Amino acid sequence: MKIKSLGVFIMFLVFTGFSYAQDLGSEMVEVVKPYTPTVSDAFKIKETPKISDSVNLQKRPVQYSIFSVPVASTFTPAKGRATTVERQRPPKLYDNYITLGFGTYTSALAEFYSNIEVTRSDNFGVFLIHNSAQGGIDGVELDDHYYDTELNLNYSSRKRNLVWNTDFGVEHRLFNWYGVASDEVSQEVINNLDPQHNYYSVYAGGEINWEKSFFDRAEAKYRYFGDDFESVEHRLTFKPTLEIPIGGELFHTNIIFDYLKGSFAPYYEEGEDLNYSYMNLGLASGLVILRDDLTLNLGAAIYYSYDSENSDSGIYVYPQVTASYRAAGDYFIAYAGLEGELRQNSYYQFTKENPFLSPAVNIAPTDQQYNAYVGAKGKLSSNMGYNTRLKYMVEDYKPLFRSNPVEVTEQVQPVYAYGNSFGIVYDHVSTISVFGELDFDVNSAFNLRVNGEFFVYDTSDEEEAWNLPAFRANLIGDYQITEKWFAGANIYFVGERKDFGIYQTSDVINSVRTEIVNLDNYFDLNLNVGYRFNDKLSIFARGHNLLGDNYERWVDYPVLGMQVMAGATYKFDFGR
Repeated sequence: MKIKSLGVFIMFLVFTGFSYAQDLGSEMVEVVKPYTPTVSDAFKIKETPKISDSVNLQKRPVQYSIFSVPVASTFTPAKGRATTVERQRPPKLYDNYITLGFGTYTSALAEFYSNIEVTRSDNFGVFLIHNSAQGGIDGVELDDHYYDTELNLNYSSRKRNLVWNTDFGVEHRLFNWYGVASDEVSQEVINNLDPQHNYYSVYAGGEINWEKSFFDRAEAKYRYFGDDFESVEHRLTFKPTLEIPIGGELFHTNIIFDYLKGSFAPYYEEGEDLNYSYMNLGLASGLVILRDDLTLNLGAAIYYSYDSENSDSGIYVYPQVTASYRAAGDYFIAYAGLEGELRQNSYYQFTKENPFLSPAVNIAPTDQQYNAYVGAKGKLSSNMGYNTRLKYMVEDYKPLFRSNPVEVTEQVQPVYAYGNSFGIVYDHVSTISVFGELDFDVNSAFNLRVNGEFFVYDTSDEEEAWNLPAFRANLIGDYQITEKWFAGANIYFVGERKDFGIYQTSDVINSVRTEIVNLDNYFDLNLNVGYRFNDKLSIFARGHNLLGDNYERWVDYPVLGMQVMAGATYKFDFGR
């Protein structure tokens, strides 16, 4: 009901509005709008401007004509061809070789190497080397022959992300304590001496490298060493290395485990054994920072050392900071460093440096407190390089070789008690050295390197830095004369050294005199030349100490004079 009334009302309003609109009549409505000009309303000026110049020149038309004459030609261009580069044939590499040589003083040299491919990724190798001479040094009354033999077996394997190798070896060295002070020992005693002594060594070890692991590498080695005077030494080392990238930089850590244990027979029959035992644990960490031409290694090392024989221990902390900067590319590289370490000495290492060592020596580690150096290296030209360095090093408990005294006692004396052996004394030593080197790489056939180093020592307890040279220099050269002929040179110079002598002054026991012994500098010239028949066979001739000077490397130990050796090398593959 309510809806119908509303619809009638709306119809009424529409009807009445329509009627009212028709009553408006005709009227005009004007709408005024402001004028807004646009670009399209603009027009161009139709006039051409007049030129008021007094001179008006007209351009004359230029007409061109071509005088064409046919020319006969017999030239035919050749087809282009790329220039070829003559490639040299790479040298043939053989898996095996053998070298034999013989020379004066009944000297002999023998080398044998063989590499056997077990699988595509595994190899087994054998290496044998022997070097000997039957002696005959002028002025030496005792036997002075020697020989040195080593056999090494190794096995290696290369996988995708892993490379490892193991090795096993044995060594045998024979020397003689022939450096008896003849002025202090009677001829009867000398005639009854047997100066021969032998060293024996057996070792085994291995190394492993990971490609994609924070364990970068690890190595372990065990060595047994002894002699025919009942000396025994065991040494075990283990050194893993970790590398972890941190914020775009490389953080590396070296863990060091070094265990040494040994003993010496008593100096006299009724004496006691001399034992030593050390365990060293070390942790050396550093952060490598690379910035354009700057390389910076910020690190430190801490060691714990335990001497079980004396129930003594200590902690040592060292800086390990190095830096290098390429100031002018490869032409000038400045470098510097401040480093230190705890270096464990051993009987084996001492005998490698001085084979005339007496068995009963004191073994202890050396505290290299710091080794500070600054230097520069680079190129003077495209074929000449250089390296210079100034170093200052402080070492506590540094080992120094010093000759043993001539002993006269009522007891039976060992063969090395007649001033013909060396012992070890330790001292706090500071060393300043200046080093310089030039490297001439003239071409692929000729290379020459010469270097020299001056030393200044300062000792705390000892009068001198015994048997350490004041100057040392080397010259090494290699020359490929022709495709068949080759030659080389090795020349070295060692400056003066000092040793300490203790001598008997009468037949009374313990009546002695002491003096500092000066060892003259020496110059050693070594040359070699060879001829290569083919890829497999070559012959060689070598000359050692060609100046023939029987200089003394150690007190009362002259060396062999001029030595000449000739031999041949043959390379081969099994089954070919």
